Amino acid sequence: MKKFLGNLVLAAVSLVVCVVLAELATRMIDRLPLFAADLPPVGGTEGSDTTANHLGNLPKADGATPSLYASDPPPLPNRTKAPQEWIDLEKAIVSGTAKGGAKTFTQRFEDWDMFKAWNSVFVGDDVCKHWYLKGAPGQLWVYDPPDGKSRPVFRFLPNVTTPRGLVTNELGWRGPPVQAARQPKTVRIVFVGASTTAEVHGYPYSGPEYIQNWLNRWAAARRLDVRFEVLNAGRESLQSADIAAVVKTEVAPLRPDLVVYYEGGNELDLSTVVKNVPKGVPQPASGLARWLREAAKHSALARRLEAITDGGEWPKPDYQITWPAGVDEKDPDLARPDLPVNLSRILHNLDSIREDVTKAGGELAVSSFSWLAKDGLQLDANRHKPLVEGLNVRLYPYRYRDLERMTVFENRVFEKYAKEHKLPFIDVAGLMPHDPELFSDAFHNTPAGVKLRAWIVFLQLVPLIEKKLVLGEWPKQPAEMGVAQAPFAVAPRKITFDCTNAPDVARPAD
Repeated sequence: MKKFLGNLVLAAVSLVVCVVLAELATRMIDRLPLFAADLPPVGGTEGSDTTANHLGNLPKADGATPSLYASDPPPLPNRTKAPQEWIDLEKAIVSGTAKGGAKTFTQRFEDWDMFKAWNSVFVGDDVCKHWYLKGAPGQLWVYDPPDGKSRPVFRFLPNVTTPRGLVTNELGWRGPPVQAARQPKTVRIVFVGASTTAEVHGYPYSGPEYIQNWLNRWAAARRLDVRFEVLNAGRESLQSADIAAVVKTEVAPLRPDLVVYYEGGNELDLSTVVKNVPKGVPQPASGLARWLREAAKHSALARRLEAITDGGEWPKPDYQITWPAGVDEKDPDLARPDLPVNLSRILHNLDSIREDVTKAGGELAVSSFSWLAKDGLQLDANRHKPLVEGLNVRLYPYRYRDLERMTVFENRVFEKYAKEHKLPFIDVAGLMPHDPELFSDAFHNTPAGVKLRAWIVFLQLVPLIEKKLVLGEWPKQPAEMGVAQAPFAVAPRKITFDCTNAPDVARPAD
């Protein structure tokens, strides 16, 4: 009996040692902290590059060859090493050891918000009374908006490389250097939007950078005497009112030929049609999946084992969609003030953007917006964990089919708006595949997904550009270009403060 118990203890100890070693090995492979009790939350996934499965299904355009798609932009000449002081500050913010910010703050100040220039009107007279910025580590950069208004709430710092890898030019926009003044025989295209235009800061390229490379290679292959500037005025978290302010104060002064609007995620709020949003705790259907989800907060092995669970949609509580009376879902009246998911407000801001672009001598193009959400979508519970969490936790309690319905309606409105105002319409959503390998969450893309989405835009820009070139509308003659001006004459300034003892402040309603 003693021998049996001894063998049992030995087997148990061996099993524990094997599990511990397997856990450590898995943490090393997955680049997780080796000895932390609580593992960091799963971030976005970079997926696999499955674009080869989809390129053949896209429309054709003259000169849009596989070799052109395979080409990447040249390295950014303005990329430098982030200052060590910034790297240390970012680490302090992430670890919670940074000084000067409010410690009772319920809304954590994020490290990626440190290296930005914040609108001084948005900041206010006392940072320590601001619901969010009071958590900053005793310092911020601010700028004075040229129109004296609080939007956009921030811009990127000009001519920097941040610890997260964002590279900006002299305009404070992501991308290579650019002169504000218009150059002869040049077509200037500016993309505006939020995070799906700016893209993840650490990604090697954003969509506009790909498109600029392809357009200039396309023009050279056809021996066209024209050069393309494709600029990125996007930045994360913006809503349509912010984008309208960016266009008015930053984009229009640069006298662009074309402005492309791509945004449809930050204001798509289903609570506008679900009057009594049910409460609850989002969780998977099976007990095993729920247990592994909790264990995955502390174990890398548990994260791997989540792959054996069902990757389907989680259970959602029942609710009713209350569609506005008289709104035709198939052919909506765009003048209605009660369009669902904030579309009436978005269209009002699109009107402002269109007017400002037109006054600057340019043209507005509107894009449909690509979401992954689709009724019946199946995911890998481990491999696609950020997608599962995004669709079932952050967007709880809304069902996939209702998210799909609202995004289809949103894009129908965008298409009709473009048609009514005789604007180019770029159908991204209709051509972007619902492939989870190309998405990092509900509507952001992986690096491969960003490139494919940019190619989809490029394919639809080519016929528009060809038409403009044939008609002689592009490139404009120097006299037609007008005088382009850099939007900011004064560099952002740094302010310091100590909000350590500041009380919490509730976030004001938008």
